[in-house]
Parts: sequence; structure tokens; C-alpha cells
Amino acid sequence: MKGRQIILDQWRGRDAAALMVDGKLDDLLISPQDDAPPAPGAIFRAIADRPMKGQGGMMMRLPEGNALFRGAKGLKEGQPLFVQVVSYAEPGKAVTVTDRIVFKGRAAIVTPGAKGINVSRQIKDEEERVRLLAAAHTQAAEASSHGVIIRSEAAQEADDDISNEVDDLLDLADQVLADPGQGPDLLVDAPGAHDLAWRDWPKADVAQGFEAHGVLDALDALETAEVRLGAGSIFVEATRALIAVDVNTGSDFSPAAGLKANLEAARALPRQLRLRGLGGQIVMDLAPMPKKERRQFEQVLRAAFRSDPIETALVGWTPLGHFELQRKRERLPLEF
Repeated sequence: MKGRQIILDQWRGRDAAALMVDGKLDDLLISPQDDAPPAPGAIFRAIADRPMKGQGGMMMRLPEGNALFRGAKGLKEGQPLFVQVVSYAEPGKAVTVTDRIVFKGRAAIVTPGAKGINVSRQIKDEEERVRLLAAAHTQAAEASSHGVIIRSEAAQEADDDISNEVDDLLDLADQVLADPGQGPDLLVDAPGAHDLAWRDWPKADVAQGFEAHGVLDALDALETAEVRLGAGSIFVEATRALIAVDVNTGSDFSPAAGLKANLEAARALPRQLRLRGLGGQIVMDLAPMPKKERRQFEQVLRAAFRSDPIETALVGWTPLGHFELQRKRERLPLEF
């Protein structure tokens, strides 16, 4: 099927959403289990517990477990602080939080303490920018001390829908930040898979049922570490310390086999990491190629990650010729 389609269903008892592009699984969201660590986006009232000496951080108490807050200068033990989860915690480690809280919707983002109304730079059309700014300049937005950022997805939204969402997010921000409680508490839970699909994926036809739309077959393909890419392949394997990506030329023995396999791997890697929910340190063991071709590889890799929704830093080359990346842990690894 051509075009974009959002498929909603449950997978192993959890809400799940799949984004199909031209009949191919392009993205996958699965709600975490009840006993999973706090998800990115959740907002807590946390209590400063103990400083992390030499690291400039503070361990914070949450309703269940602890969190690490970096840059805790001036924060005293026992002091309450509104924080938001940044990323999933690695096994055995505390979740990382920030005090730079944002309230994110489909069309707008509210930024407490950063007054101003702006439009995403991704929207280039000047007339459209003027329309979106007008929709965002509600009475509540102009009177608020919070900032408003109109997302690129707002280009598909009606003026009234944008204005109503801005007002709702501002009202939510005011309620949360005015909370009078003292102990650790969950104030705003992170959105589940279906809500995230509505919020972050561009408008598309919505359907129900993974089996009827080929999603289960695509999930079966993710059970193996090997991903076939033309004559070559890559193996994507998660260890406790890092994600290892091995690139193989396969049956191609031509002089340019290494470069071709590495470029195919670069184009395929963002999608494979998205679908598998992988983040953290990533090391690519590339097929042999001359050093003069590294620049072309980097350009293709950078272009591939440009449209990926998860923050990924291209760190660079190691002395052994591996390429390293650092990816935000916005999702939990897919488990079969």
C-alpha cells in the first residue's frame, strides 16, 4: 500500500502503534510494562536526597526509586523540585531528570519560565508562519509567563485546534507548577504508544489490527540480529555496555564492495535502531574501505539521521577504524 498509514493494536498485552510507509514498517511505539522505569516525558515532584560528590549532581527521591539530577548547584537536601524524565535508565542505574520542564502537544510546546511565542524553523513558508503565530497568540498565551513554541506538525492543524491546544497546555503547566504538595509524587504521566502516535506522527490514515496490515510479519523479522541489505548485511546486537553493528559485504567481492555495504548500512541504521528501541553507545564495525571514502560515509550517515526523531550524536572514528554514535534512550529495547 502506498502512502503513510498508522496501525493501532496491542502487542503482548501492551498498547502499540506502527507507522507503515509504502507498506513497510517505518516506526514502532510500544507502551512500557507497569513495572518499567519512568518513561521520558513524565513529570515528578522529586525530593533532593544526597549530593553526588565530584559530579555536581544530586540524587532525587521519586515515589518509587531514585533519579539523577545534574547541575544541582544551590539545591539543598530535602528540597522539593519539579523535574521531568529525560530518558530511560540503563539497567541498574537511576533515571536521569531535568528541571527544564516542557509540556508537549501535537501542535505546540509550552516552556515554563521562557516567555515568548515562536514557530518552528522547519516551517519556511512566511504566510504559514504568520497564520500559526496568529493562532498561538491567544489571550492566555499573551498573559502567561510561559513560552509557546509552535511545532512543525501544526502546519496540518486548523487555527482553532492550535489555539485550544495552546490554552490547554498553558492551563496544565499552571496547575502542575502550582501544586502545593511536599513529598515525591508523579504529577504528569508519560504518554502511551497510542497518544505518542497521535502527537508525534504526521497525519495519516488510521487503521486497527497488526495482523491484517503486515505488522506482525515485520515484527518477526526483528527477532534476528541480521538485516539483509542487497548482497551484504548488518548484524545489530545489543550488549550491556553498547550496541554493536557489524557490516558485511556478503557475496559482493568487487573493489567497491566495502564502500557500498557501508553506505547501505548507514541508510538502514536509523530505522533499525528505531524499530528495535535501541539507544546508548553504538559502535559500527564497518566493512573495509579506504580512509579517503570515510567522508562520503559520514555524509550519508548524517543525512540518514537527519529525519530520525530521536536525538543521535555522530561521535566519530576510533583508532581501530570503528565509527561511534551516542543515541538518546527514548525507548525501551524491543523484547521477544
